[in-house]
Formats: sequence, structure tokens, C-alpha cells
Amino acid sequence: MFDFLTLAAITLGPIAAICIYFYVKDSFREEPIGVLFFCFLFGMISTIPAALFETFMVPYTNDMDNFILRNVFSAYLIIGFSEEFVKFFILRFYVEKQTAFDEPFDGIVYSVFISMGFATLENIAYVYDGGIRVALSRMYTAIPAHATFAVLMGHFYGLSKMKRYPSSTKYLGLLIAIIFHGSYDFFLMISNNTLIALGAFVSLLVGIRYSFRAIKIHKELEAQQQNHFD
Repeated sequence: MFDFLTLAAITLGPIAAICIYFYVKDSFREEPIGVLFFCFLFGMISTIPAALFETFMVPYTNDMDNFILRNVFSAYLIIGFSEEFVKFFILRFYVEKQTAFDEPFDGIVYSVFISMGFATLENIAYVYDGGIRVALSRMYTAIPAHATFAVLMGHFYGLSKMKRYPSSTKYLGLLIAIIFHGSYDFFLMISNNTLIALGAFVSLLVGIRYSFRAIKIHKELEAQQQNHFD
């Protein structure tokens, strides 16, 4: 029982911590729990179409002889695209219609909850096969990576929704999330070279840096909006 609880805490604890962090960070107007719950739930469900797409596309990569080209195709056009697109789809067709989505920072909050829902089911599947070693590894890599990609996408989506950027900017957020996600996976795929594999962590660190920068921008906008109401 102790081992199971420990494994569950390592697997789900970081996800819960990230969700709580962004929920608390939204200090201007907290988002409805019901909407956040469905964002998380839809995020979990979205792993299914992403996995189906990735499975369908695998035979096409197997036919590629060039190692680098095969990994580029897999990382960016299959994994990065499919996983970020299903999250974007939820933002576009569920979250955007919510009346509670009324400030730029909300785009980040909702995007993170969707992404953490996705990461939850994905994490359970990986940990079920790999055990505590995989759980510990993903706690410091894959989970914060998913959160980072979500912040980048939500940053542009929130600014677009609030008309601070052109409407098409939301698609720029999707593209940037795909690029960072693809870069992270690409470097992990060529892990036969230790120095190159470190590129995955470099891309993660760069993504985290820009994520915090995006959060800072949104908090400044939030403060301006709050002063306006005061």
C-alpha cells in the first residue's frame, strides 16, 4: 500500500501542484471550478484521438531511411502536432465560449488545466509500464514540459481572445507550442548522443523561461485592468 501511495503521489502530485499554482495565480477573478474540471476532463479524453493519430502515422515513419528526417517527422508533425492540436481544439470549441473567459491570463489558466488533464492520463500509462523510475523522471521533465507548452499556447490565445492581438494570433500560439513540443521530443529521440540529448532539457528550459515571461506580461495586464476597475 505504501509503495502504491508513493507512486501515486509522484505520478499525480506534480500535476496537482501545477494546477493549484495557476489557479491561485489568477488573483483578479478566479475561474469557475466546473469549467476547470471539464477542461481537465476533456484534456484527459483528448489523449485518445492524439494516440490514434500517432498510431496511424507510425507506419509512414518506419518507411523513412534517414534517421534524422524520421525523428523530425515523428517529433514535430506527429507527436507535437497531434498533442498540441487536441488541446487547442478544446480551447477553441469549449473554452472560448465560456463567459468566464474574460481576461488574458484566463487563456493560460484554462490551457494549463487542459494540458495537465492530458498529462495525467499519459503519465499514468507511462508509469504503469515503467514504474517509479519513470515516474521520477517524468516529474522533472514531461510534466513541466506539458505545462510550459500550455502557457505558451494560452498566452497568445488569451491576448487574441481579449482583442489585444489579432484573432489569428491564437494560431501562432498553437504553432509555437508545436515547435517547442517537437523540439523537446526530437532531442529525446536521438538520445544515443548524450550531448544532443541535453538539447531536450535546453528546449525545456528555454520554454520555461518564456513561460514565466508570458506570465509576467499577463500579470501586468491584469494589474492594469484591476486599476481600471478601481
